[in-house]
Amino acid sequence: MSTYFPKEPQNGWVLVDAAGQTVGRLATQIASVLRGKHKPDFTPNQAGGDYVIVVNAEKVVFTGNKLEQKVYTRYTGYPGGLKTTTAGDMLAKHPERVLEKAVWGMLPKNRMGRKLIRRLKVYAGEAHPHAAQQPVQMELH
Repeated sequence: MSTYFPKEPQNGWVLVDAAGQTVGRLATQIASVLRGKHKPDFTPNQAGGDYVIVVNAEKVVFTGNKLEQKVYTRYTGYPGGLKTTTAGDMLAKHPERVLEKAVWGMLPKNRMGRKLIRRLKVYAGEAHPHAAQQPVQMELH
């Protein structure tokens, strides 16, 4: 008996509308689609997932008091260069980064994860430049 191993994964394009969705719940489902866990031939060491286009990222929702209490930190590389931003400020200035950071936290931290995060395309508004790829509308809930 030989084990089935998919030779070349088929990568499709998925369109997700983020309007009114909770950030964490949406991010888990996007990460699952990026990895390919929704496909019957899922292989952990292959990038067999789909490309994901997220529109309306500015309309995502945080539960509770996370808009004021959740803090994103980054380090500039200089002494005393620790910068902090609240979720409300990040959503106002760079709404794409909120979902990108949430999804990145749910992907593997290795070469595979870095390859998968490049397949995530997040846009603040309704418009996106990927109409030629004919993405399939996916209802994540």
